[in-house]
Amino acid sequence: MSSTPVPPDPTTEPPAFTDLGLRPELLAALAALGYEEPTPIQREAIPPLLAGQDLLGQAATGTGKTAAFALPLLQRMPDDRSGGDPLALVLVPTRELAVQVSEAFHRYGKDLGARVLPIYGGQPIGRQLRALDSGVDVVVATPGRALDHIARGTLRLGNLTTVVLDEADEMLDMGFAEDIEAILEHAPEQRQTVLFSATMPARIDGMARAHLTDPVRILIAREQPVAGEAPRVRQSAYLVARAHKPAALGRVLDVESPTAAIVFCRSREEVDRLTETMNGRGYRAEALHGGMSQEQRDRVMGRLRAGTADLLVATDVAARGLDVEQLSHVVNYDVPSAPESYVHRIGRVGRAGREGVAITLAEPREHRMLKTIERVTGQRITIDKIPTVADLRTRRLELTQAALRESLLEDDLEPFRVIVETLSDEFDLMEVALAAVKLAHEATLPGSDDAEEEIPQVSVRAPREGRE
Repeated sequence: MSSTPVPPDPTTEPPAFTDLGLRPELLAALAALGYEEPTPIQREAIPPLLAGQDLLGQAATGTGKTAAFALPLLQRMPDDRSGGDPLALVLVPTRELAVQVSEAFHRYGKDLGARVLPIYGGQPIGRQLRALDSGVDVVVATPGRALDHIARGTLRLGNLTTVVLDEADEMLDMGFAEDIEAILEHAPEQRQTVLFSATMPARIDGMARAHLTDPVRILIAREQPVAGEAPRVRQSAYLVARAHKPAALGRVLDVESPTAAIVFCRSREEVDRLTETMNGRGYRAEALHGGMSQEQRDRVMGRLRAGTADLLVATDVAARGLDVEQLSHVVNYDVPSAPESYVHRIGRVGRAGREGVAITLAEPREHRMLKTIERVTGQRITIDKIPTVADLRTRRLELTQAALRESLLEDDLEPFRVIVETLSDEFDLMEVALAAVKLAHEATLPGSDDAEEEIPQVSVRAPREGRE
């Protein structure tokens, strides 16, 4: 495959959006959204895409690649659009990502009158049929539902000028390879094809060779932390016997105190069991897996984004494409079987300059898999000891102290003065304060210290001398 590497030039000043040749309507939309300067993938991808070139881009989740392809697509649309068939097709792995990408197109192209339609399973097909019949400019679809509409004759690709394969490695992992091939057979040969992937295994390279013509190839390396600064994602692992994993998860989360967290499990059954366990521990946990209807999934995500749930227990497939702004922690309940899966999972935290935490619970036999992930990603995963009961008590007291300090600084406490004054006539003022702290401590933190038991620490045996 012929390709042109596009490395960033450190000697030049990064261009602003105004330097990329975008039309005023798009610049106004970006300014209204608070976008100040393009991300590396946007700087490198937008100019060749505006020029109509094919592109193969490798960039992690959260790097701004949606805008990197959406802005050029919107820019290149003619002002006198009269036809009803779409000019661009964006294929994505999941329903959630279809909605997110569609919403991004609407935000960027609101002043251009762009007609954008998300198409995915679980949505009433009548609504999709009506929208397609009335005419659309951009279709954002999951491969299965797109192929269904093509077979019905309701999605016609004859006018396509651009096809985008977003998160292509995810789509192949989910078994969409044949669907994608079938869809591309219906697209015009003379078209622009864009492929984005977080990882670049051989099968992605093969797909690019088959369907991209002399593409510009862009690799956006993960940002390395500046010396003296903490990395955006703190990665750690805990070695624990399988029988103690539920207790270890609760203990670690109690100590970490995440704003919101996703816990990845291997099966639907494990998701349901662990969700019940974590709710019993006092967390507001929600399950998300492929056995749920789209309506159920939407309700779960609504609760997580609204803050009425703080823990999402999910399978890989169900959680693909999710983007939760307040997410602070990702937990691998088991070590992922492939380094690429690990990369996708932890890419959901540490975005936009925010710090994130990636935690893995590993059985002793999985320690070698952790080392493989370290080697492939080039990043160290620290092996930590499971917090003890004493560690948990100390952490819970710290959280109570922090909550009380915040209340003292920010809350209006005057209405409660009469209670303190009345009790201080009968009790020592320190005892009144201690009782109030005890009540606050018990009311605000899940679980009871008294019910906690020590979790056995597990270590990896070093190889004997003289053996390899």
